[in-house]
Amino acid sequence: MTELRRFLIAVGYFTRLPVPAWVGWSARELNRATRYFPLVGLGVGLISAAALWAAQAFFAPAVAVALAMLASLLVTGAFHEDGLADSADGFGGGWEPSRVLAIMKDSRIGTYGAAALVMALLLKFGALHALGASAVLALPVVHALSRVPPLLIMAGLRYIRDDDSARAKPVAEGLGVAEWLTGSLLGILPLLLAAAWGGITPLRALMLLGVTALAGALCARYFFTRIGGYTGDALGAAQQVCELAGYLALCAALR
Repeated sequence: MTELRRFLIAVGYFTRLPVPAWVGWSARELNRATRYFPLVGLGVGLISAAALWAAQAFFAPAVAVALAMLASLLVTGAFHEDGLADSADGFGGGWEPSRVLAIMKDSRIGTYGAAALVMALLLKFGALHALGASAVLALPVVHALSRVPPLLIMAGLRYIRDDDSARAKPVAEGLGVAEWLTGSLLGILPLLLAAAWGGITPLRALMLLGVTALAGALCARYFFTRIGGYTGDALGAAQQVCELAGYLALCAALR
């Protein structure tokens, strides 16, 4: 029951899906719930894949892909996309770390954020459309896998905001080996199962894993260089970058 509560806390934190009232809220338990973030990503990917599969029966492929993307946005409340936009505004509009953080905290979207969000959505749409029937499998696999690098960023870098109002602060405190290791295994497991069942070739699975890891490492390096650590917005940006990198890698493999 303790682990089930932690999983549901993760669901309530990262999605708009309703959770039972008995789950409650605990910042301490949210720390432990980090291990289930990739599992939540798998759920989001499955919902998006189901929407894609159902929409394909009634609409043209492009419309079906757009509806699948809409489903994931509705489920998550555009949680990670918001982080991408805020990060783009901060890193694009500021140079000193203090200025970058101040811009990130501003809820208004600027030119850099709007451009990053539009381009990310367009590239995601194009990649999923290009994948065709393979997109139904790619969505849950990549959604789960793209949550692993943010976990490793939390484990390897320091959280740099001082204010207690930051929503990501409870997540950032006390991330232990059990959390990031379990989360990493849960995030990679769907890819391994897809390879074992023949949904993706072992070579493509290895390539997808490598590209996602590289994207996460580049994000971590950039965050460290620019601001000396990470914020909640930066984690959202890393997830989006890794998710998009995964789709693009699969597209390249089909050429």
